[in-house]
Amino acid sequence: MRTPASNASPSHAPQSGAPVREPEQLPFLLTQGQGEAARRLMSYVASLPLPGPDAQLLAAVSAIRAARGGVANVTGADLAALRLTDPHQAVNALRDVGWQLADTVLDSDPAAPPTRVTVPELAPENDHPLPRAKLTRSRVSGWTARTLSAKPLKKLPPAARLAGLYLAAHGTSGLLTPVPADLPAACRPALPSLLEKGFLAELSGEGYRLDPRVGHLAGVRVPAPDDGAAARDPSATGAAGTRKFQFDADTWAAWKDTAGPALRQHVESVENCALCRLRPFAVAEAFSGPSRPQNVSEPTLILYEEWKEAHPDLGPQAAAFTVDFRARHGHGPSYRQLGKGMGWKVSRELRGYIVRCLVQDAWLMGTGTVPWTLRPGPAAQEQGITLPRARGAQSTALSPS
Repeated sequence: MRTPASNASPSHAPQSGAPVREPEQLPFLLTQGQGEAARRLMSYVASLPLPGPDAQLLAAVSAIRAARGGVANVTGADLAALRLTDPHQAVNALRDVGWQLADTVLDSDPAAPPTRVTVPELAPENDHPLPRAKLTRSRVSGWTARTLSAKPLKKLPPAARLAGLYLAAHGTSGLLTPVPADLPAACRPALPSLLEKGFLAELSGEGYRLDPRVGHLAGVRVPAPDDGAAARDPSATGAAGTRKFQFDADTWAAWKDTAGPALRQHVESVENCALCRLRPFAVAEAFSGPSRPQNVSEPTLILYEEWKEAHPDLGPQAAAFTVDFRARHGHGPSYRQLGKGMGWKVSRELRGYIVRCLVQDAWLMGTGTVPWTLRPGPAAQEQGITLPRARGAQSTALSPS
């Protein structure tokens, strides 16, 4: 069972009655290829016979710097920033596996010169797994530092911070990802703390998902699903090996040509939204692809009852969010965007059921099956939560026919 939203940190819960703004979407630090290099770095660190997270963190920072020529410069300030439990033991552990570094690396004086760290197996003449290209090495090194200093991680123990590096390298904020098989055993007990501190949005037996606020640290560049859109590569196949949706630019253009003026305007507002930055095939699938079944399992119904009790002001908050969202985006939120903006840490199935219940209870309304049209419903309007008149009139004019 996935972690219920009621277990989320109170600091992530929306304030009662106030619109909740989405976290700023920062640019990805790594390209897809650089993400693969980050995963190779973490696998290399896991392969070293080191005693624990302290030494493995120091190895990760030093190894990527030494990837081009087998030599890295590490300062005492670098070591202090790692917040190791026992820096002396970590240094000795690296010496035990053949790395060469002096005790000067332990000098935290900012004026102290950097210490030369030699990693024989990363010498240029050796065939090693780490990136040699200057830009890739630099980007992965920067990603390592930025990830370890991310607000949810920087005050956690070394095991949790090392786990954060692993999960960021292998994961995404859009899809559940299996926990890496080579994640050091000492890191596994620390995973719940990553959820509690907001580094993860979801953690369950099925895997994990990064919190959108740290989504820019992801090493995997997979667009997140949005409503009916799978948001995957158009060549992706289903479990049975058959294509679920295949994007074709000409077909999509023809579909828009047959849409009425209001619907086409709505589609283009979603396509061209500078805040959403959705991929064309994700938008096309959401509007023109096959609909997904909306069956709800018994465990999800039970979770919903528990979750609803913990969110008594859900209706007005969700309606107010759609007003704020439309003011910034020019269109309504998708189910996923609503859940993310409201801070719901729930499964996709439960999220969909929550929104459908809000629509049934008249707190929200939409335009049939047209995506990105959520707005305040009659119950919210009775409390003064309404859209500007012009936008409301335009929204009700949408029709998929």
